[in-house]
Amino acid sequence: MSDGPPTALSKSTFHFAAGLGSGVLSAVLLQPIDLLKTRVQQSGTHSLSAAIADIRAAPHLIPALWRGAVPSALRTGFGSAIYFTSLNAIRQSAAAHFPSLAAQPPPGHQHGGAAAAAAPAQSTSSSLPKLSNTGNLLAGATARSLAGLVLMPLTVLKVRYESTLYHYTSLASAARDIARHEGPRGFFAGYGATAVRDAPYAGLYVLFYEQSKRRLGALFPSAPPTTTGSQDEKMAVPHAAGINFASGVLSGTVCSIISNPFDAVKTRIQLQPGQYRNMVQAGRRLVGEEGVRALWDGLALRMSRKALSSALAWTVYEELIRRAEVTWGEGGARDRL
Repeated sequence: MSDGPPTALSKSTFHFAAGLGSGVLSAVLLQPIDLLKTRVQQSGTHSLSAAIADIRAAPHLIPALWRGAVPSALRTGFGSAIYFTSLNAIRQSAAAHFPSLAAQPPPGHQHGGAAAAAAPAQSTSSSLPKLSNTGNLLAGATARSLAGLVLMPLTVLKVRYESTLYHYTSLASAARDIARHEGPRGFFAGYGATAVRDAPYAGLYVLFYEQSKRRLGALFPSAPPTTTGSQDEKMAVPHAAGINFASGVLSGTVCSIISNPFDAVKTRIQLQPGQYRNMVQAGRRLVGEEGVRALWDGLALRMSRKALSSALAWTVYEELIRRAEVTWGEGGARDRL
C-alpha cells in the first residue's frame, strides 16, 4: 500500500533533516580546527604554536580539543538545516517564477528539434534546482543571511565558550552572564560583520560550487551518458560524491580567503564587545594596533575547516537528497500504476 507522493511539506522536512545531519557531522569532526582558529584570532600574537601549547597544557587533551563542540554542533547543525531548507525553497521559487534566474539549457537543447535530439545528455552529480550564476549568487547570500540571524545567539555562545578570555563552565552560565551584563543585544554581537562575511561567502560558494560541479563533471564523466531525451543524466553514486566533495573543497578554499578579514573582525567583536564596538571601529583598531596581518589571523585553520566542513556537509546533503529523489520518484511511479 502506497502512502502517495510526497507533499511540499514532507520534502521541506527532509531537506531540514538532511541539512541538520550533515551539519552536525561536519561540526563534530572538525571542532578542533575551529577551536584553534578562535584561539589564534583572540590572541593578537598570530601564534598557532602558542594556541596548541595552551590546549596541550589542559589536564585532559581530548575534552580540551573538543571544547565548544556542543554549541558548535547545535549552531552548525541547525544553521545547515535552516540554510539548506531555505536555499532549496529559494532556488525552487526562482527557477519557477523568475526565468531570468533559471539555468539556461546547453546550446544543443536551447531550440529543440534535431539539434536537441542529437546532443548528448550531460551527466550531473546533483538533484538540486539549477539556476544561473546570478541566481546562485543571490540564493546563497539570502539563505545564509537568514540562517545567520536565527543562529546568532548560538554563534556568540560558541565563540565565548571556546575562548580563554572567559571561564564559563557551561552554556547556561555563559547565557546568563551575557544576559546579565550585555542584555539581549549581547547575543547578536558581531552580526554586522557576520552578515558581511557570510552573505558574500555563501553566495560566492554556491556560484563556485555549481560551476565546479559542472566543469569537473564534464572533465571526469563517470560513463558515456545515454541519450534519453533528458538534459541531465545522474552520475553513479561514488563518482557523484567525489565530484561534489572536490567542488566543495575548491569553493570553500577560495571563499575563505576572500572573507577571512570579516571573520577576524567578527571574532574580536564577539569576544571583546567593550573594546570592539562595531565592524568599522573594530577593523580600524585591529589594523592600527596589530597591522594588516591581523585580518588574516587563523586563515589556514579557517580555510582548512571551512573547505572540509562545507565539502562534507554538501556531499552528505546532496547524497541524501539524491536517494530521497529516487524514493519519491519510485513512489510516484507506483501511484500511477
